[in-house]
Amino acid sequence: MIWRRFVDKPFEYAVLKVIPRVERGECMNAGVVLYCQADGFLGARVHLDPARLMALDPGADLEAVRAHLEALRSVCAGGPEAGAVGRLPLRERFGWLVAPRSTVVQPSEVHTGLTDDPEAELERLLQRMVLPPVWDGPSTGRS
Repeated sequence: MIWRRFVDKPFEYAVLKVIPRVERGECMNAGVVLYCQADGFLGARVHLDPARLMALDPGADLEAVRAHLEALRSVCAGGPEAGAVGRLPLRERFGWLVAPRSTVVQPSEVHTGLTDDPEAELERLLQRMVLPPVWDGPSTGRS
């Protein structure tokens, strides 16, 4: 029997925030981008909740926001369809994705962690940071 030891590797990530009216500063989380140099992994997962976006700004351009998020996913995937940025090495693409900007879609500050599975970690972060929390009903205060 072959034993395999899983070793956690460092990764970096940022949350993609939608700020429909930059001057107001109100935002909602709509995606996560994760980079793990040790595994040569760069990925993004996005989830745009139209009702939440419209609650922040009834005049928001939903399709433009979706297109912006898809463009960021395209940069993660790389290749010619992502333009010049899509041909950069992974580290440089991640740097471009998390660079501060004053547009409707903005990255958070970069956070770090350890994982043995960057793809699973990306999904976990999407669940924790972006998707609506699951409500289990009112707390009874009992253990």
